[in-house]
Amino acid sequence: QVQLVESGGGLVQAGGSLRLSCAASGPTFSTLAMGWFRQAPGKAREFVGAISWSGVNKVYADSVKGRFTISRDNAKNTVYLQMNSLKPEDTAVYYCADSPHLPPNPTAPHDYDYWGQGTQVTVSS
Repeated sequence: QVQLVESGGGLVQAGGSLRLSCAASGPTFSTLAMGWFRQAPGKAREFVGAISWSGVNKVYADSVKGRFTISRDNAKNTVYLQMNSLKPEDTAVYYCADSPHLPPNPTAPHDYDYWGQGTQVTVSS
């Protein structure tokens, strides 16, 4: 079983930046693909991006492409989400999740196994 803990959320002004971290427990992290999702109040959970176990392959939602960057450090069992040029519509709880492999459709939450508890990101206008 993998345990995931997100951190790094907070309140930031529009145009600002935040870097989220997702720390994983367990010896298998380096073999897992990782995804980031977000959920705003009253809305469905939304795919943000995903990264393969090696870090070579990355996929992003159109809404964040060019602004957000996913990376990972397998030696530290951690995946990151660098968020730049933040907009008020990026306000949500952000979750990381793991998958045995980068899914053919990485946007589907049901393809991920374990989830963190989430970290709140609030972008003020």
